[in-house]
Amino acid sequence: MALDQTLRDILVCPQDRGALLFVDDVLYNPRLRRKYRVEDGIPVLLIDEAVSVDDDEHERLVAAAGQ
Repeated sequence: MALDQTLRDILVCPQDRGALLFVDDVLYNPRLRRKYRVEDGIPVLLIDEAVSVDDDEHERLVAAAGQ
């Protein structure tokens, strides 16, 4: 699923207000190591619904995003 580039450019993490990476159909905050799901093209940017990732998943997501 793709997210419109204009939308991706304005979305920020609700917790630290920093930029998010869009990779594997999720929005990912590499600073806090938390990912947010996207349902039917709609980002679910709720702090309570974010999922923390371990070191291996973090490395995979960052590599997949080309960061």
